[in-house]
Amino acid sequence: MTASRSAVGNSETTIERDGNGFTLDAALIGELLDVPPTDVPALMRSKSITSVCESGIDADRGTFRLNLFYHGRHVRLRVGSEGQILHRSIIDFGERSLQRGRRSASER
Repeated sequence: MTASRSAVGNSETTIERDGNGFTLDAALIGELLDVPPTDVPALMRSKSITSVCESGIDADRGTFRLNLFYHGRHVRLRVGSEGQILHRSIIDFGERSLQRGRRSASER
């Protein structure tokens, strides 16, 4: 397992707000998940790449946590209300599948 974290702070990279969610560029997703950007749309359609968006509460109100999953890789982006990336972390579990840990309580 490998992990990396970085505060992005003044990064030029922003994510576009799309109603209640966000739109990410395939190049950014590809970079974060270590896949060619041209493969991203097909991987998302086949649900090989999945995502979850969470809204901050209390002290984190106005921020969002975007989680991307692909095979054994989990990317977490903390995003400000204007779409600026505040922080990112990447955990690569290698060949271990994330699916077992992502089952709902009713599936256990």
